[in-house]
Amino acid sequence: MVTDFNNRIRQIAFLLIVTALAVVVFRQLYIFFPGFLGALTLYILCRRYYFHLTEQRKWKKGLTAILFMVLFMACIVAPVYFAIQMIVQKIDMIVENPEQVNHAMDAITAQLKEWTGQDLLTKEATADIRKKAASFIPGILNSSAMMLGNLLMILFLAYFMFKNGRLMEETLEHYIPLKHKNIQSLADEICGMVRANALGIPLVSLIQGLVALLGYWIVGIEDFVLLGLITGLCAFFPVIGTAMIWLPLVIFLFSKGETGRAIGLAAYSVTIIGNIDYVARVTLLQKVGNVHPVITILGLIAGLRLFGFWGFIFGPLLISLVMLLIRIYRNEFAGEAMVKRPPTTDR
Repeated sequence: MVTDFNNRIRQIAFLLIVTALAVVVFRQLYIFFPGFLGALTLYILCRRYYFHLTEQRKWKKGLTAILFMVLFMACIVAPVYFAIQMIVQKIDMIVENPEQVNHAMDAITAQLKEWTGQDLLTKEATADIRKKAASFIPGILNSSAMMLGNLLMILFLAYFMFKNGRLMEETLEHYIPLKHKNIQSLADEICGMVRANALGIPLVSLIQGLVALLGYWIVGIEDFVLLGLITGLCAFFPVIGTAMIWLPLVIFLFSKGETGRAIGLAAYSVTIIGNIDYVARVTLLQKVGNVHPVITILGLIAGLRLFGFWGFIFGPLLISLVMLLIRIYRNEFAGEAMVKRPPTTDR
């Protein structure tokens, strides 16, 4: 009995040391955690095709992994790079010539006051918004180095994940302390959630951005390409996201006396841009994996704080994963507890 107690103490002490070291390592490498999530997402999305090419077609593992990373760069990184370049150029123009933004905000403020009779955007509030925006811009520009570092980490980790995929999966299955059926359920649902978050949500946002871009072009809005891109990014927030862009545009057009264009943009935005979100989610997300809007919103709030830009994808995935683990825990342990629980008798 004493020997068992000593062994238990040694086991606990050893686990505490391992946990402490793991926490220290994680804190030092936390900045690259989005890169790890990105590599894992890329692996999950492409593993079926990779194994088909390397195991059935007998392609070389290293060259096939490099091929998938090149395709990743071409399909995702290149468009994101050009979009960021476009936004950065516009930000530089605003920083060098802020009068245009000041004039637009003053016009919107005057129009809101005319409609409501209240000065909703006071000079103090407007100045505070401008001050926060000015402090936010350098943060966006400085985050490019972090994004580049995580991109390199994605490519580095994804290469070894692909090349050693079977061994990695067998090792994880060996060490995860769950029943085989729950491990399989965990793997299947994680793959489904990754597809829904990494493919479905960005695809819906891309569709809304393109539809908004078309509407801005029809109405005759300047910089309709950039505004369509920003509308697509805001579409990550379901229901209210796109309104953060088109609603100020409508108010600005009214303030300039362009009532016809303003009414046209408002009607297009409410009927087309607003409803395309519902249609796309019902049709597309049901095919790749349904994600509830509440999970998307909460995931974005948490993900943007934790992972920065990558939180658009991994935030909703994190919330979905927590819910999945709770369900796995219930299947793994709650069922046994219910079986062992003695029957209750009425007194």
